[in-house]
Amino acid sequence: MSDTEKGNSNQHYERQANFAPQPTRIANPGALGLFSFASTTFILSLYNVNARGVTAPNVVVGMACFCGGLAQLLAGMWEFPRGNVFGATAFTSYGAFWMSYATILIPNSGILAAYAGHEDELNQALGIYLITWFVFTFLLMLGALRRNIGLVALLFFLCITFLLLAVGAWSAQVNITKAGGGFGILTAWIAYYCGLSDLLVKEESWFGLPMGTIKQARVD
Repeated sequence: MSDTEKGNSNQHYERQANFAPQPTRIANPGALGLFSFASTTFILSLYNVNARGVTAPNVVVGMACFCGGLAQLLAGMWEFPRGNVFGATAFTSYGAFWMSYATILIPNSGILAAYAGHEDELNQALGIYLITWFVFTFLLMLGALRRNIGLVALLFFLCITFLLLAVGAWSAQVNITKAGGGFGILTAWIAYYCGLSDLLVKEESWFGLPMGTIKQARVD
């Protein structure tokens, strides 16, 4: 290798080192993000299946703003300095999702009022909103395929949840929306499991929860 090539090679590795994750004392925010997501999803999904006769989901607004929204957004921001691009992208995006969903339900936002007398148009708009999150979740699931089975299962069932809720909104079929709520409940419990697995660290817990390892070999 010539001196010029060596110089270019060294510069390349120096640039890579500059972008490498820096040491941080920030604790793992994964459990916070997963528990916040799970709790908010669990509540809304119970409303979607009309548990205890509840049909209006507006009580979830507070949870969506502060637990599913703000707490997850913060978890995502804390993942960035830890160098976890996947976790940062997932938590930040779903935090933004819950905040945006809460905004739809807040009367003073004027969003629902804009569709007054046009319920079918509202359903079509909500369907587009939900199917967009289905697409995002599917892409995120592809990025999780080499991580662990628990995370893949979480995103897989979340995909089904978004898809069913979108179809339910488009078709105005209550049973399809209820099916989406049922899968949402399952998704929430998987998220609880994943969050607890993150929380039960080896040095501080009597036991741990397996997430299911996936073979890491890559074929290019």
